[in-house]
Amino acid sequence: MFEVFSSYLKENAGLNDEELDRIRAVTVNKKLRKRQYLLQEGDVCHYNCFVVKGCLRNYRVSEDGNEHILRFGVENWWVSDPESYNNGTPSKNNIDALEDSELLLIEKQDFNNLLNNIPDFKDFIYILKAKSFDASQNRIMSNISDTAEEKYSNFIKAYPDIFNRVPLHMIASYLGLSRETLSRIRNQYKTH
Repeated sequence: MFEVFSSYLKENAGLNDEELDRIRAVTVNKKLRKRQYLLQEGDVCHYNCFVVKGCLRNYRVSEDGNEHILRFGVENWWVSDPESYNNGTPSKNNIDALEDSELLLIEKQDFNNLLNNIPDFKDFIYILKAKSFDASQNRIMSNISDTAEEKYSNFIKAYPDIFNRVPLHMIASYLGLSRETLSRIRNQYKTH
């Protein structure tokens, strides 16, 4: 599993073999079966997780029992609950596998040590966090200003690899649409 992560880090962060060995020494392999939890509401998130294979979702369940998907995670993406991880507080979220998945986990103390001791890794993670923040801001703006059709179109363009792997009701949840609205929009797209 680490070979996938190693290639990713060489390509994106320019790390050398010695730096990769330091990272390998603190990573933990984790396999999840479909529907198995990586993190449950109420638990504290202690890890940054890199997705080697599979698809996960990060979601909250509202008081009325509805699931609200905050994000997905597929190959070469990172998954975590930043609020719980950063503050050491019980998570308000759940993260589970939508497919059989393989992950690499790095515990918070080890991750911080890597950031402090591998400058290129720190720079790379900084860039990832900035991109993640930008994506969150764009998603908020889309949710408050885009039509349902625009949300759907933007999702297909931005995440074609996720669109074909995730059930329609989960995409609807992510977009903040009803399943019926999303079905109607999809049918309109098929006729064009």
